[in-house]
Amino acid sequence: MTDPLRAESDTVRAPAEPPNRAAPFVSRTVFAAAHVVADPFADTTPDGPAAIDWDATLAFRHHLWSHGLGVAEAMDTAQRGMGLDWASASELILRSAAEAAAVGGRIACGVGTDQLAAPSASLADIKAAYEEQLSLVEGAGAQAIVMASRHLAGAAESPASYVEMYGHLLRQAAQPVILHWLGPMFDPALEGYWGSSELDTATDTFLQIIAEHPDKVDGVKVSLLDADREIQLRRRLPVGVRCYTGDDFHYPELIAGDEHGHSDALLGIFDPLAPLAADALRLLDSGDTAAFRKRLDPTVTLSRHLFQTPTRYYKTGVVLLAWLAGHQSHFTMVGGLQSARSLPHLKRAYELADSLGLFPDPELAESRMRQLASVLGGGSA
Repeated sequence: MTDPLRAESDTVRAPAEPPNRAAPFVSRTVFAAAHVVADPFADTTPDGPAAIDWDATLAFRHHLWSHGLGVAEAMDTAQRGMGLDWASASELILRSAAEAAAVGGRIACGVGTDQLAAPSASLADIKAAYEEQLSLVEGAGAQAIVMASRHLAGAAESPASYVEMYGHLLRQAAQPVILHWLGPMFDPALEGYWGSSELDTATDTFLQIIAEHPDKVDGVKVSLLDADREIQLRRRLPVGVRCYTGDDFHYPELIAGDEHGHSDALLGIFDPLAPLAADALRLLDSGDTAAFRKRLDPTVTLSRHLFQTPTRYYKTGVVLLAWLAGHQSHFTMVGGLQSARSLPHLKRAYELADSLGLFPDPELAESRMRQLASVLGGGSA
């Protein structure tokens, strides 16, 4: 992406990273859910087609692989359903899967139903939409993450609807998938998923689906921001089925685990935390759990800030930090979501990230934050 109006300073990036990946972690399986980089010069609107800067978006995936992290693609962090339409998501999956194959990077991609135009749909239409996306992801050579569907939440008549739908999809899957339970704090349209707003009842349905198809479930990704509930759930999983924490409030303790087991990870916060998280995970690989916690625990304050209510707008802070760190040349998001957080919120995110040493070029980060504050604050930085 080039434009004659862009100033030279806008193109500054962090030093290029090698087009390969570090050795995978041995003690945990870890994915970072990655954001997308918008094309700021595209003539579109918040409800128009997503316009993506493919070079910068794919370069960020290489950044994650270079630290040994897997990439969770076309997920909530990539603004799936909040600016990223299915046409762009499908291209993102195909492009990222090809890049992963080229460098041996691990990748798993979201399978949903967002190609359905109508907010309401029949169960047959929902099943066909899931099948289409599952075929695309597996055909691209990526692992499938079966995402919670807004359409299914609206059409399901009872827990049995979920059991039938997911059972069908798992029988169709060529390889074990990751099942994704995204709580309503991330997407209010998913209230009552698995057929009940009562979480114990919903958990029983979720576990029933897994128990009936344990050979087709690699793991479950739980994003409920409730550490105790996640621990209880992972202790009830069949042997060999992983629990991938999606809890951006309690991830250090959940990944560290206890005498009964641990959580692996599929986290949006590992997008901005990639280098630091990788360092911490290497310590865990060495058996030094205390050093892992000492390295990762201080990041929770930043994560809790980014994911504060309304939680679904955490993507704005994630993209801000990518811009400040030099991974992209602008702070523009698909769907215009850069406006979803206030200037005080963004300034605090910068301060917390800076205190953690997350910026490869602190002077660039400070300069960009001052520019943003000047623009949004009417000249007062």
